[in-house]
Amino acid sequence: MRAFCGPRLGRTAWCLSVWLIMFVPLGCQERETAPRADGQSTPMLVYRSEAGEPCAPLAIISHGAGGSERGYRYLAKSLARDGYTAIVLGHRESGFEALRSDMLAHGFVQGINALVSDRNAEQARLLDVGAALKWADAQCAAPFRVLLGHSMGAETVMLEAGAKNVIGVASPPAGLDRFDAYVALSPEGPGIVFPDHAWNGIRKPLLVLTGTRDQSLKGGPEARQIPWQDLPGSPGQCQWMGVIDQAAHMNFAGSGMGVERVEPMVTATVTNFLAGARRPACGKPSPIAGMTLQTK
Repeated sequence: MRAFCGPRLGRTAWCLSVWLIMFVPLGCQERETAPRADGQSTPMLVYRSEAGEPCAPLAIISHGAGGSERGYRYLAKSLARDGYTAIVLGHRESGFEALRSDMLAHGFVQGINALVSDRNAEQARLLDVGAALKWADAQCAAPFRVLLGHSMGAETVMLEAGAKNVIGVASPPAGLDRFDAYVALSPEGPGIVFPDHAWNGIRKPLLVLTGTRDQSLKGGPEARQIPWQDLPGSPGQCQWMGVIDQAAHMNFAGSGMGVERVEPMVTATVTNFLAGARRPACGKPSPIAGMTLQTK
């Protein structure tokens, strides 16, 4: 285990963010590696709970295509301040080098599509989630567990929670539903990964966050709202959706113009959602200026 601090780098434009997301600013974290069920290993950055609890609730964060465990610092640090042990996963089969290879072979847009719809890459992601859970369980049995993910990471979240898919990811490793709650930042709607009505069997607490400029791979920004619209709703459970005015896709990864406005909205909504999900009956979310919030 090694704790370290890194330099702060400047913000990048959206088109460069996909390439540079692995170089986002670092704070003080612990680097760990967890063995995977297939014999590979999963790199992780661990942000310890700032509450000082002997066994804190657990939050696992899954990055988007081309990202790494060095990303999503703003979200991990917020969760640590809220009392969670936050783990940002490194998905090597869908990280920077994998995205670069697909883009060189297929071009920018088609390269992203190829990686996001890669069955083997998504199966590896789910194995990474399992590796992190096993590692965390060896530390202590967390009283509450939440899986968060952005973009391709939101795809991983939905598959773990039980969403159906068209890319051939079977259960296991999909559909194991090992978490008490889920957070999907910029989820993909029906198209290259999910069929219509892929999400209508998910009954756990689930938060969807997207933006009015959050372009999807198929269908425009509105398509990212379809997974929440398809949720069945469940009395007493938290199934929320927040749509942030003018928020773009990479804002949720901590990059791009306007990120300074979007990040506090994301962290405040995640905090409120998780507080509600841990209660016997989930209440209504507090309104936030610049965001439309809906519940089921």
